[in-house]
Amino acid sequence: MAKTNPAQFIRQVRQEVAKVTWPSRKETTITTIMVFVMVALASMFLMGVDWIFAELVQVVLGIGG
Repeated sequence: MAKTNPAQFIRQVRQEVAKVTWPSRKETTITTIMVFVMVALASMFLMGVDWIFAELVQVVLGIGG
């Protein structure tokens, strides 16, 4: 691999950063909200599955009230 001096490295980094398509504030906000919604849905689903398995284990082991 060829050695790159620090100045050339900084120039290359700036060139690459200029190629990046940055999301708008609206896109970032919508994406963030969607992430929170999906996390909430996934956590509710996993909570339900956990509750079902806990109930099944109690029934199988006969420790349920």
